Amino acid sequence: MIPNKFLAFFNIKICIYFLIAVTAVYTLVFTCYYNFKDDGYILADWLINYQDGGFKRRGLSGSFFFLLQDITGLRLNYLVYFFQFTIISGFFLLYTKLILYKVTDLLYLSLLLSSIGFVGLLNTVTYVGKKEFILFLIFIWFVYVLDRGKLSKYKEYIVCGALVITSLLHEAVLFYIPYFAIALYLKTGRLQIKRYVKYFLCVGIPCLLLFFFGKNINEGKSLEILSARGVHPIYGIFYWNINERDYIKEHINEYILYFISLGFSIFHIYYYLKFLKDRKVISILLIIAFLFSLPLFYLAIDWGRWMYIHMMMIIVLFALLLRTGHSAYVFEPIIINRKFYTVLFIIIFSLIYRVEMSGKGFTFEGILYRVFIAPLELLNKM
Repeated sequence: MIPNKFLAFFNIKICIYFLIAVTAVYTLVFTCYYNFKDDGYILADWLINYQDGGFKRRGLSGSFFFLLQDITGLRLNYLVYFFQFTIISGFFLLYTKLILYKVTDLLYLSLLLSSIGFVGLLNTVTYVGKKEFILFLIFIWFVYVLDRGKLSKYKEYIVCGALVITSLLHEAVLFYIPYFAIALYLKTGRLQIKRYVKYFLCVGIPCLLLFFFGKNINEGKSLEILSARGVHPIYGIFYWNINERDYIKEHINEYILYFISLGFSIFHIYYYLKFLKDRKVISILLIIAFLFSLPLFYLAIDWGRWMYIHMMMIIVLFALLLRTGHSAYVFEPIIINRKFYTVLFIIIFSLIYRVEMSGKGFTFEGILYRVFIAPLELLNKM
């Protein structure tokens, strides 16, 4: 039995702040580490460019950083990390401001502790420094101003412009655009089809242009161009020459494991929805959002990454629905009942398992393994 005295002093809000701080520091530190070792994914993905072959998906960022390097003379590693640092820090800062006066409970904390939530960053270091943090930053700002009733037409146009640019930085943003429409509907309580269509067009048109006119990520000279600019990746996106659909078929036994993680995550969200008003409507909207992203699972092998983006968007979305209190430390007191033990089971199981970005969709190498078992195994090897 867990002592009631302990639970009486357990401040859920402080725990959330601590988790935000740890996750932010971890993400920024490892993003820095991978950047300065010329990582072929975390750094190189930001350096896909139009100089090699012309218009292509994700190429805007590389050409932008090349221009900055020509102007400043700074290394690309520094320039990219400055923007990564700003975007990642901005997300965690705005998320903190969003929930600052929100009444959180143990069930909401469990979402952050999901193996594909905030803890997913601690479990799978390859999630750090990715371009989806741009999507997270735009969405958290959208939800933040929406929550405070300050989404003016001017600010909405800023969001739309940011979505257009982001779709040229990474096409995956197209598959998560339903969350913007869902957030708007949940806040206003009414259908606004024209506004929803506007969000979809902002990402749909650039993605169609990329589909019909976009060149390959590497048209043959990318590595030569990067080398001349002081970056020397020896693996990663510029070496990618895999048919992703065939890869999934060849590793189907590993990819089947994702259904275990997905099934548990669906149960987790379903249980959360049991305690929300209009849960049937929200359930239908979330199902639509997931179905809209299914082509991404067919086209690309990073199934764990796509699931992780969904959970991060849902965490922000559900923060919009939390009640507002009068203190930065306000939270729902913990009561020992059936709900408490169910949530406790969800949290413990979430900390036990791990979802890899691609490949193994379920392993018992979660945060508990990494903190308590992996160090001992390392010591034994030494």
